[in-house]
Amino acid sequence: MSYFINIIVVFATIVAMECLSWCIHKYLFHGPLWFLHKSHHQEKHSFFEWNDLFAILFAGISLYLMYIDRESFGYKFFIGVGISAYGLIYFIVHDWFVHRRFKTFKSNNTYLQAVRKAHKIHHKNMGKEKGKAFGLLFVSRLVKH
Repeated sequence: MSYFINIIVVFATIVAMECLSWCIHKYLFHGPLWFLHKSHHQEKHSFFEWNDLFAILFAGISLYLMYIDRESFGYKFFIGVGISAYGLIYFIVHDWFVHRRFKTFKSNNTYLQAVRKAHKIHHKNMGKEKGKAFGLLFVSRLVKH
């Protein structure tokens, strides 16, 4: 039964991370942390951008949770696994597919195309204010395929 609970914790953490990421993106990244996040809304001059520091922060939190619970493999460990899994999903969908940091991932999948379109709507506004579509994986039905 504990395997099942651990899997539930991982999946619940992934869903919670998408919800938390929406809030953090809207209220912090497009708020007081705009000075770092704005690099993501500007023309790219290198492979890395200041916005990538957020990925390092979340990876650190994930690794910390797994490290402190490494002997008992309790819920903190599996929350860390869920955060890592969300980070991997985010990297693949956002950085690799949507922003094409690597030019190898293309898809005509309807869902992935809706994700890409929603993110383009978000990037249409290059500024801090009046943004739309702050999430990544939960795509509004308002996005026409």
